Amino acid sequence: MIHYYVSFDNPLTFYVQVQMTFEVSAATQEAVELQLPAWRPGRYELQNFAQKIQRVVIEDAASGENLAFEKTTKDRWQVANAAGRTLRVRYNFYAHQMDAGGSWLDESQLYLNGVQCFMYIEGRRDETCQLTLALPDGWQIACGMPQSGPNALQAKNFDELVECPLIASASIQHREYQVEGIPFYVWMQGECAPDWGRVVRDFTAFSTEQVSLFGGFPVADYHFLNQILPYKHYHGVEHTNSTVITLGPGELLMTEGLYKEFLGVSCHELFHTWNIKSIRPAEMLPYDYTRENYFRTCYIAEGVTTYYGEYLLARSGVRTAEQYFEELNTVLRKHYDDYGRFNLSLADASMDLWLDGYKAGVPDRKVSVYHKGALVALLLDLTIRRLSHHQRSLDDVMRRLWEEFGRVGSGYTEQDYIRIVSEVAGQSMQRYFDQFVYGTAPLEDPLNRVLTFVGCQLRIRENASVSEGLFGFRTAVKSERTEVTAILPSSPAAAVLTVDDEIIAVNGRRVTMNLQSLFADGAQQYEVSIFRQSRLVTVTLVASAEQRFWQKITVEKLPDATPEQQASFQQWLKQAF
Repeated sequence: MIHYYVSFDNPLTFYVQVQMTFEVSAATQEAVELQLPAWRPGRYELQNFAQKIQRVVIEDAASGENLAFEKTTKDRWQVANAAGRTLRVRYNFYAHQMDAGGSWLDESQLYLNGVQCFMYIEGRRDETCQLTLALPDGWQIACGMPQSGPNALQAKNFDELVECPLIASASIQHREYQVEGIPFYVWMQGECAPDWGRVVRDFTAFSTEQVSLFGGFPVADYHFLNQILPYKHYHGVEHTNSTVITLGPGELLMTEGLYKEFLGVSCHELFHTWNIKSIRPAEMLPYDYTRENYFRTCYIAEGVTTYYGEYLLARSGVRTAEQYFEELNTVLRKHYDDYGRFNLSLADASMDLWLDGYKAGVPDRKVSVYHKGALVALLLDLTIRRLSHHQRSLDDVMRRLWEEFGRVGSGYTEQDYIRIVSEVAGQSMQRYFDQFVYGTAPLEDPLNRVLTFVGCQLRIRENASVSEGLFGFRTAVKSERTEVTAILPSSPAAAVLTVDDEIIAVNGRRVTMNLQSLFADGAQQYEVSIFRQSRLVTVTLVASAEQRFWQKITVEKLPDATPEQQASFQQWLKQAF
């Protein structure tokens, strides 16, 4: 067994003390290699957690003798002459990152994501691990890892150890509910006043819908670990039998706006219990914590989950159809705001998460696996429903993935997914994949066709902003300076403006937070004065006679939907039209 011990002397420093103790066989001939993960599952980018490690000491636990070691990479340590010894590794870890993938220490709590702070021994990741915490009296531990004693947790291996984040605190609240005999725990750390009756009712509803969809649950229990913060925040990360959600501000938790976000992220993260934690791409069995784990199917892991995260709230009756459409319209806006959809496919965007998937990046380069992935999942769900007259759906695809791969612990490939989709649809779906997953074909017409099947439509409205809709550029006011922040390719603005231009006058009139009103006279041409890299330039902005930019695309019910369409809508959303 490998023993980990965590303590802290002064929480005001944010430093946690970590000890790792283990025996080395006398027959060992090679040096011991200690590895700290460079990334965490759930965020597919290298994060280099070794930045947070201070003062590594390795010693013989029996004699206290300091042992020589060498750091061989940025996050790997090598210990020679360790055979027959019990080694104790000590270091400080800086726990000062409050988000759903981080760790935090203060006077009120210890919050740890073990993947950031625990090393493993190369070749011994499958050994049992015990984690002991030195905590103040009265502190309670919220964690998906089973407790083996007071302040002691036990994992069957390193992967389970780092898959079970924890919150230890004297002030944490919780409630429990059950679905088909499975216990679910909702933990709340932070200053908030939950309406526990409403929370438990809504969580029970969407949890029941998910368990029913798959016909079983991958784990014995489940924990929602919520960090409710005093400031605005939104983040969630999935784990095998838990999720961490950071949300704020706490005093607004039960207001419509924030509670909607709370439900959405919670339903999304629970769906990940099947989709990515159990139904895993073959490239991630097992995880390699030292480098990028490239996979081309993140549009399934994140896109399908984004679709179901909001859809199942409506299907379980937690949200109305109108509320669901509000969230769907947000996804549509984000997708159509991004002209990178013309330049990068979903499959390639899945790979590029490791490159810059979580950053704004350069203009018009990439597409979101979350937003386009959700729309492509909606298209697939409604296409299968239309082909089968609601006898089959994307639910059947996900159940097949669960039964064939997730339940038995094997990884699926791109071809496995294409095969299952085609079998469920009852026909080859290669064209769908070629166009919308491996290609950059537009989604408007195919989405509109399948939405009509359920009595809905895509509606396109012109952008009311003249600078955006007519000329194709966006601005922001920074310290009373109106600066160009985005320009669409092939727009009138692209011919004469560049990002970071400061607009100072339109037709000789000074711009002072009044740009739109200066464009409001309906003219098709304007003289625009700008500072570009501190040089005064005047350009002529000429509207396009045909094109309009950044149009608003929304999903709405058909005002004249037939009884058949209304019945189809009800079969899809389980709500009356």
